[in-house]
Amino acid sequence: MTACSLGCSLFVAAVSAFLSLPSAGQQAALPVTTEGDFIVKNFKFRSGGMLPELRLHYTTLGKPLLNAEGRVTNAVLILHGTGGSGQQFMQPQFAGELFGPGQLLDANRYFIILPDGVGHGKSSKPSDGRHAHFPEYDYDDMVAAHYQLLNEGLGVNHLRLILGTSMGCMHSFVWGETYPAFMDALMPLACQPVEIAGRNRVWRKMVMEAIRNDPEWKGGDYATEPRQGLRTALDLLLIAGSAPLYMQKTLPTRDAADKYLDDYFKTRMTGLDANDLWYAVNASRNYDPAVHLENIIAPVMYINSADDFINPPELQMAERETQRVKNARFVLIPTSDETRGHGTHTRAAVWKQYLAELLEESAH
Repeated sequence: MTACSLGCSLFVAAVSAFLSLPSAGQQAALPVTTEGDFIVKNFKFRSGGMLPELRLHYTTLGKPLLNAEGRVTNAVLILHGTGGSGQQFMQPQFAGELFGPGQLLDANRYFIILPDGVGHGKSSKPSDGRHAHFPEYDYDDMVAAHYQLLNEGLGVNHLRLILGTSMGCMHSFVWGETYPAFMDALMPLACQPVEIAGRNRVWRKMVMEAIRNDPEWKGGDYATEPRQGLRTALDLLLIAGSAPLYMQKTLPTRDAADKYLDDYFKTRMTGLDANDLWYAVNASRNYDPAVHLENIIAPVMYINSADDFINPPELQMAERETQRVKNARFVLIPTSDETRGHGTHTRAAVWKQYLAELLEESAH
């Protein structure tokens, strides 16, 4: 499996065949992980739905450390993107740059938590059996569920850092506003701290309508996947997650581009569930942290890349909104041979210098 396969982020999966190639310095053995599940009883969703048992899957590395007051001092929460899971961060381009001995998030020093969001990975999701009768969740639900996972499931009452990519980037802003004293620092990568509108909303709605307008959708109670709807959805996700410069260099001929597209669909269709995808994209519908950005008190290192289709720099929203956060810095990474469009968020070598600065600035 490649570094950004479907189990990573659907936005990034479009170019995963190329993003997965590790650099020479990424070959060290990765730390040992522990996986588990925490069950939240009678979880109530903001949409009005309820699950008697909400399963939250997680992967951890390292062990928590407590100070004299019983507060956890070394926990790091890392949040994935739409369609992803915590396991995506164990790929060499991320874990190989950050989790090893002497690296910035050395698992011998930090307690690293990689959860699967509601509707994702091995956490509760529509394809488990409820299909289109699964409660419609949103980002506030997903953050609230992870808050319970940390406090009740893992005994983590404080976070040294929250780092989030794509959807996880947006969750980082929600975390900072909702639980402002719970973390020492925030590092959102690849998102905007505003309501999802304009082109960003349009292409998401196109993905959802492509699925639901397929005759094989059957109200979400399909016996076989609505393949035409999924095909159109994957078309749109490919464009949204693409990196024009890198794809032009790696697909320099018509035949190379055509083969890439054929291989992409063969790989991405496998195991893809239409309900899971529709719910995951729909979860962004209520996101709008711009209303309460002033509530964030933790230091913020916020990063986008200039070649990101989903978060284009010409909108200048990141620069504007960052000024409202007391202790925030926004960094726009220029397009280069090292950037991968939206997928730059998972290439830690490109931005880890800024993580080092944030950890130093937020140390107590």
